[in-house]
Amino acid sequence: MRYAAQSAEQFDIAVLIPCHNEQAAISSVVHAFRKHLPDAHIFVYDNNSTDDTAALAAAAGAIVRSESQQGKGHVVRRMFSDIDARIYILVDGDDTYDAASIGKMLDTLLDQQCDMVNGRRVSQEQEAYRFGHQFGNRMLTGIVNWIFGERCLDILSGYRVLSHRFVKSFPALSTGFEIETELTVHALSLNIPMAEVDTPYQSRKDESTSKLNTWSDGIRILWTIAILTKDERPFFFYSIVSMGFALLALIIGIPVVLEFLDTGLVLRFPTAILAASIMVLASLCLTTGLILDSVARGRRETKRMCYLALTWLGQNRHEPSREKS
Repeated sequence: MRYAAQSAEQFDIAVLIPCHNEQAAISSVVHAFRKHLPDAHIFVYDNNSTDDTAALAAAAGAIVRSESQQGKGHVVRRMFSDIDARIYILVDGDDTYDAASIGKMLDTLLDQQCDMVNGRRVSQEQEAYRFGHQFGNRMLTGIVNWIFGERCLDILSGYRVLSHRFVKSFPALSTGFEIETELTVHALSLNIPMAEVDTPYQSRKDESTSKLNTWSDGIRILWTIAILTKDERPFFFYSIVSMGFALLALIIGIPVVLEFLDTGLVLRFPTAILAASIMVLASLCLTTGLILDSVARGRRETKRMCYLALTWLGQNRHEPSREKS
């Protein structure tokens, strides 16, 4: 175990905790990570909390900053921009993730030279991981694995260990809870070394409430997957759209064709024209997918080169984690 024999200061670790109204849990989260990573730099970014989250985080020993744009994606983008470190730990501030698992996650990152280690949530508590959230996570994870490759079993986990080059080459375009999906798709699209470690997942404290809405956030995540598929796998995306148009054209046009074969006449010109027009749309979608696939390949090559231009754990090996001035 490489991490166990060396200190967090040597590895220059930054713990990043995005928060919104987590006064019931934030102190416990900061103390837990301070216990397991005594030399790490713990940053809490407060996202317009109306309670005492920021004050309690500061009292617990965290470095507290704020982000005014509402949404977890905005907070993560700000943290990734502000903080320089060799290893980043991204974790929610609701005290549902197990700080004791961090040693195993760090060992995995170092031993396998990964750029992302995902904490896969494992829980026996029904209240901790509600059926609706489990079903949605499995469905969305299945869709992502089908499109981008099956390398991650919990794409929505908020507990991750990330390398310097991953963080500094990650565009972070999402604004809300879909940021976890973007993190995973970015790694899968560029074939970045990643691993997954099982970690206990516990229920929230009684005073703490979830900010995740099963339906609205689920739809936003599904929409994000569609957009990322269009951007990263355009031929796949437009092929499905093309097949949909082609199937619709066949359903509309086959009766016209059968009627023509039977009578030798086209008696329903509007229907025939509609079917032909929809088939033209199907052809245009397929052509669009072919063209954009070449563009997407060039974009992936550019992003890959930007990723490779950075060293795995950062250029400055011995400087402490710091904020950009």
